[in-house]
Amino acid sequence: MSRRIAGVFAHPDDDTYGVGGSLALHADDPDLRVTVIMTTSGDAGRIAAPSLATRDTLSSVREGEDLASWRALGLEPEIHFLRHPDGHVAELPRERLVASYVELLLAARPEVVITFGPDGITGHEDHIAVGDAATEAFHTARGSVGGGFARLLYIGIPSGRLEGFNEILRARGMEPIDPTQPFQPRGVPDETIGVSVDCEAVWERKLRALREHRTQGEMEDIPFDLYPLMLGWEEYVIAWPARPSGAPVLGDVFEHLPGA
Repeated sequence: MSRRIAGVFAHPDDDTYGVGGSLALHADDPDLRVTVIMTTSGDAGRIAAPSLATRDTLSSVREGEDLASWRALGLEPEIHFLRHPDGHVAELPRERLVASYVELLLAARPEVVITFGPDGITGHEDHIAVGDAATEAFHTARGSVGGGFARLLYIGIPSGRLEGFNEILRARGMEPIDPTQPFQPRGVPDETIGVSVDCEAVWERKLRALREHRTQGEMEDIPFDLYPLMLGWEEYVIAWPARPSGAPVLGDVFEHLPGA
C-alpha cells in the first residue's frame, strides 16, 4: 500500500530541518511517495562564502542544494518550486497562494500534510503565512475529494526540549536560544505534541543533508557533540483531526492511519 505525504514549506532547508529524519526512516519503502511544495527559493538568504553563489544566482543554487539534501536522505520527492519572493510571502494575495497549494495537493492526494503552525517555528513571517495558507488548502482539498488528507501536522519544538537544550548551553557558558528574538526557535507547549519521532538511527544522514545547504552554513555554530541531541527527534502538533485529551503520543507520522 502506497504511503503519500506532502510538505508545504517556505524556504529550502525548512524541509530538511522539519521532516528530514522522519522521512529518512522510510527511505527504503518503495511505496513511499513524497511531494514537497517550496514557496520561495530562498533568494534573500545567507551566502556563507562568495564562491558558493551571488545574490543573482542564490535562488537557483538553493534549489540545487535542496535537491541534493533529499538525495542525501535517500529520497527523491516530487518538488514544486513556486519561486515567490523570499521574505514577502505574507504580501502575496492569499487566495492565490491557497489556490496554488490546493492544486498541487489535489494532484498528490497525500494522506499526511506537514507544514508550519501559527508559531512558524521561528516566528518568521514567511513560515507563518505559508502555514496559514497551507492549512486552508488542506481543508479545501480534503473537502473536495474522497480519499487522502487524513492528517495535518504542524512542525513543533516542545518547550521542555528547548529549555533542556538551553540548560546545556548555559552550563557550557554559551548563550542560550532566546525565542523572543527574530528567527530564533520557539517552543510549543509540551502537551500539544501529538507525534514524536525518534530519529536517532538517521541523525547522521540528516546532518549530511543539512550540510548540502552549503550557502546557509547549517549547524556551524553548534558543538558537534550536541548534534545528536538537536537532530535526534522531530515532533509535530496534530492540527487535524482533533486529538482527544489524553491520547498517546504517536511515534511515526503514519502511525494509526489505515494500513499502517
